[in-house]
Amino acid sequence: MNLNKIGCLIIMLALISGCGSASWLPPAVPDGASHDDGADTVELSFYYPVDVGGPLTTTIEEMSEQFMKEHPGIRINPVYMGDYQDTAIKTQAAVQGNNPPDVAVLQSTQLYTMLDMDAIVPLDDYINQAGGDAFVSDFYPAFLADSQADGHTYSIPFQRSTLLMYYNRDAFAEQGLSPDAPPRNWDELLRAAAGLTTSQRWGLEIPSSGGGMATRIFQAFAMQNGSSLMSDDGKQVYLDTAANAEALRYWRDLSHAHKVMPESRIEWASVPDDFIHGKTAMMVYTSGSLTYIRNQAPFRLGVGFLPTNKQLTTPTSGGNFYVFKTVDTRKQDAAWTFVQWMTEPERIAQWSIDTGYIAVRKSAYDIPSLQAYGKEFPESLVARNQLAYSAKELATHNNAKVRAALNEAIEASLSGAMPPEEALKKAQAKADQALASFRRP
Repeated sequence: MNLNKIGCLIIMLALISGCGSASWLPPAVPDGASHDDGADTVELSFYYPVDVGGPLTTTIEEMSEQFMKEHPGIRINPVYMGDYQDTAIKTQAAVQGNNPPDVAVLQSTQLYTMLDMDAIVPLDDYINQAGGDAFVSDFYPAFLADSQADGHTYSIPFQRSTLLMYYNRDAFAEQGLSPDAPPRNWDELLRAAAGLTTSQRWGLEIPSSGGGMATRIFQAFAMQNGSSLMSDDGKQVYLDTAANAEALRYWRDLSHAHKVMPESRIEWASVPDDFIHGKTAMMVYTSGSLTYIRNQAPFRLGVGFLPTNKQLTTPTSGGNFYVFKTVDTRKQDAAWTFVQWMTEPERIAQWSIDTGYIAVRKSAYDIPSLQAYGKEFPESLVARNQLAYSAKELATHNNAKVRAALNEAIEASLSGAMPPEEALKKAQAKADQALASFRRP
């Protein structure tokens, strides 16, 4: 089949999948590049997302260029695919069209979807060659939890994060609150938000839409209230519980009952700018934007663990490297070389400094540059320290439908259109239907 026919097939699949247009499809060969860079050159397509503020596209491309300088036999074609959701949809369309990327950064929650599509390769043999347990155990266990399934490792943590409590230290001081003491629990969060709310500023903003953030934040509230949303094998979810309804009601009441947050939808992308420009004194947001927010905020920035209720916890989030099945095993080998290079301790340490993402390897925190950065900016260590209390993000088979059902319930409840109990009951029914085939013997 020639390239034109393949392109048409992928375009049709993308449109069917809801991608809207085929403008995202990468050219077969980058502009100005030749098909023949040498008989032994391996050319890799690399899909990646950007879901946080800051110039991460430039950072990724610069890292790819440096890799190629050090590995002249491998050519990396980085392709920015949009946010995490866009990247997932487009990658799935490419897989369905038999034209997958060679390597990609996708959300860790895409693991079961990629396995169900038979799209990715297990990385155990490569890990054994890289040192086996000594290699893999250098990654934080909280990140490995959603990188592994059925006794195999299928992805390598990269741009990983946790949710954080960001707060304006100057606003705290102005209202008589300790600038060194962020809220520790739900009651303290409500009291602080009430004290910080003025006619010109909200006390708190928690994003309720965009980037899968609503389900992630709901999971944080549910976990803090002693609940677990899914089974370890990704075949069952536990949405319709009293603890979950209580957690969702607390979130809703922050706006509807206590008036410390906007009642309207709070967009994921707008929250950091609201915080930076003083429209809110606190926000719940990903640690992946920490560097950007630090560089932009005109006030003293505070960062703390998420406030808790029954237990201190938060889900992890972010993207992992996946290596895709190809006919040419040289591409898989080259993709692993790239993944291993991108996650070397020195490199991942600098990545953490540049972005705010957690350095996913323990040894990265022994690198002098990251040690110095942690001393200069202690807030950069909060997300890493929070890993001791973290668990994997909601990930199931048929993940898109399960999360869509939960997201509908969250939106219905936060808008006041439906009580939390009723919304979660409907979400449970839809999720059970989506997972029914995976629970059959």
